[in-house]
Amino acid sequence: MQSLRRLLINSTSSRAYLSGFKSNLALDKLYPTSRLDITTIPKAPESKDGKFSGYIPMDKIQVNYARSGGPGGQNVNCVSTKTEIRFHLASADWIPEPVRVKLAAKVKNQISKEGYFILKSERTRSQHMNLADTLDKLRNLIYSAAESLVVPEVSPETLDRQRRLRERAARERLREKRAHSMTKQGRQSPTLDS
Repeated sequence: MQSLRRLLINSTSSRAYLSGFKSNLALDKLYPTSRLDITTIPKAPESKDGKFSGYIPMDKIQVNYARSGGPGGQNVNCVSTKTEIRFHLASADWIPEPVRVKLAAKVKNQISKEGYFILKSERTRSQHMNLADTLDKLRNLIYSAAESLVVPEVSPETLDRQRRLRERAARERLREKRAHSMTKQGRQSPTLDS
């Protein structure tokens, strides 16, 4: 009797599983557009118009952890939370070429003799948070280098207004210069010429 009851319970539970019932909290219902297979590395998103997409390939950068300095109690003696990322900037094909050149000029003090760009973070006491912070710093540096490449187009009206303002400033400077010269001449002693 016990084995029959166990068989019925197992068959009903397996039937419920096979019926396709899924909870509202199932991952594919919570995240319908995400790929739930975690065994493969996702492909990098395509960059549009040669712009940086924000994707940093983790297989092309080196991540190192070290002991962090500063306060933190005994935690700093036990856990390596300081994060350092490095990659060879000249061969980083995931950054568009003009942005890479601008970035190299912008951060030339952070590039080693071998050409590796190095970023560090020890802001938090968590290794993962420091890694996220360094990646965020890198992403922001790349975005700012890309923004500095874009030169805004100036309208002819703006150019004409700027020209008028420059001419007005030059006239005002010359007027002040003449007034200063007259003040200086008024302070001189009179000469007795015949």
